[in-house]
Amino acid sequence: MTKQTVVVALGGNALLRRGEPLEANIQRNNIALAAKTIAEIAKEYNVVLVHGNGPQVGLLALQGLEYKKVMPYPLDVLGSETQGMIGYILMQELKNLLPNIDVSCLLTQMTVDPNDPAFFNPTKPIGPVYQEAEARDLAEKFHWTVKPDGEYYRRVVPSPQPTGIIECDAIESLINKGHLVICTGGGGIPVKHENGKLVGVEAVIDKDMSAAYLAKQLDADALLILTDADAVYLDWGKSTQKALKSTTPNELANYTFDAGSMGPKIEASCEFIQQGGKLVGIGALQDGLNILKGQAGTNIMAE
Repeated sequence: MTKQTVVVALGGNALLRRGEPLEANIQRNNIALAAKTIAEIAKEYNVVLVHGNGPQVGLLALQGLEYKKVMPYPLDVLGSETQGMIGYILMQELKNLLPNIDVSCLLTQMTVDPNDPAFFNPTKPIGPVYQEAEARDLAEKFHWTVKPDGEYYRRVVPSPQPTGIIECDAIESLINKGHLVICTGGGGIPVKHENGKLVGVEAVIDKDMSAAYLAKQLDADALLILTDADAVYLDWGKSTQKALKSTTPNELANYTFDAGSMGPKIEASCEFIQQGGKLVGIGALQDGLNILKGQAGTNIMAE
């Protein structure tokens, strides 16, 4: 029986939990835990893995600001660095768990529209969390935009919509050869077409939107978004909060979700279903396989 294909979107905060120091060994330990879930899914599905990079790209940006002898590297270059760093550890941990499966990590460019309104309203959080006073000081010093993130503040950058995957044919070729493919990491390296050439863009694409775009391009059977919440909740954080077990894009259109966290996940999920996708699962990392089976998390399907 041919395996179904699932695009799995792994949150950057699942790789580095909120409040944890940005240490390499801590990230490796978290990635090792994540790999166990991905490996279980890979035994039953063809897996295409997309990962976030918010904490990691923010750290690289901070490190670059401290070295004064060169200009700070642009966000597209930092995004490519995080693809290599996170992809390397994921690839290694998955291969250790799945020695008989080929695991490949592909550096991936994603095109965006340079006129996307997102460039005028930064919303994508990157880097560590700060107390409000420190965030305001850093914003003034480095000309950042900062916005609330729960009880803390974080730097935010433009997050344009993906419009194309440059390496899509290569991804499909690897899948057809049975590889577990890690690609479009951090949402993909943002690029635009300019005078007949590809040029990097100062932005960080939302990895959930990229995962949904990729899932549609691949005609995947399912999209699985793994995060630090065990389901999609109404009235999150209030005494009236309620988990949605099974829902539809039409039902979700009646509610508002936080633009800095669950909002993009819902938007990406509904986009995938409305363009012909069959199933989206959203929930906690450790519940991955059970979410796909409808036994945990939130399932989003067409009417």
